[in-house]
Amino acid sequence: MIHVAILSFWHVHAKDYALQAEQHPEIAVKAIWDENPERGAMQAEARQVPFYADLEEVLANPDIDAVIVTTATSRHREVILAAARAGKHIFTEKVLATTTQEAKEIVDVVEQAGVKLTVSLPRLNTPFAQAAQEVVAKGLLGKLTQVRVRMAHKGALSETGLPPYFYSLEQAGGGAMIDLGCHPMYLTRLLLGMPETLSASYGYVTGREVEDNAVAVLRYAYGALGIVETGFVNPLSPLTLEAHGTKGSMAFSLQNRKLVVASLDNGANPLMEWPLPEALPSDLEQWVSHIQQNTVNTQNLEMALDLTRLMEASNLSAKLGRAVELSQLQEQTV
Repeated sequence: MIHVAILSFWHVHAKDYALQAEQHPEIAVKAIWDENPERGAMQAEARQVPFYADLEEVLANPDIDAVIVTTATSRHREVILAAARAGKHIFTEKVLATTTQEAKEIVDVVEQAGVKLTVSLPRLNTPFAQAAQEVVAKGLLGKLTQVRVRMAHKGALSETGLPPYFYSLEQAGGGAMIDLGCHPMYLTRLLLGMPETLSASYGYVTGREVEDNAVAVLRYAYGALGIVETGFVNPLSPLTLEAHGTKGSMAFSLQNRKLVVASLDNGANPLMEWPLPEALPSDLEQWVSHIQQNTVNTQNLEMALDLTRLMEASNLSAKLGRAVELSQLQEQTV
């Protein structure tokens, strides 16, 4: 049994991960820490586990094997590094960190400590993402020329939507792009790889400190383009994925949950519905498996590092009003 402490209920998905942990047969939630004592004490009471007001104290507890980090994004580096150095395995909400430098530091310390780190990137485990990868790998689209992924919701339009602190640049590290835009960003990265340059534009429909409407264009050396769209101001905007290439196209939407492929390789009937496989185990389930089997989730960590690079480039591009070269990201100044 893996004894887990949940570190903060700042994030809107903290309760979801807590529920996943409580329902997992190999996990027991044993403690809660929160930078907001009132919030943390309430969550601890609801689960009948001890509340810790001191992070060092809970990390020093030898009965705690692992932690779920759902703090403010700005505290990821501090909290994850402390957990790793205390010998605790770590599951964390995306993004791993707000800068490439911090993300690399985290991964290095985790490796040195010999603990298992998994970052929540849930859309990678979906049937449509697995199927889209299969279509591309089989060459049915030819050489990819464009990938477009959109994911948006109405969080900024509803009084019962996202909590006010989600619009704090200091706490969240950004707005719609670094929160919800992570998903279309890593899906685009999944199919096209890392771009040469990235250009982002942010909109402020509700007038908050951070963007609630955002687009990023990823440009590749051979001419392909990736288009990432996101926002907090769209009530009925379904997750959609399109990929186009020199031999065909494919499209998926949550409206009908079908992946439709059109390929010149299909002869006289180029259009077909691609079968969707079973979903992969959740990131939290994979984390538990890596802990038990003493293996490393290499693909997850690589994607998490790349996602931080892409998010840092997006925020920088929007601030500077120009494209950012990924290879020179750490050399850019604002």
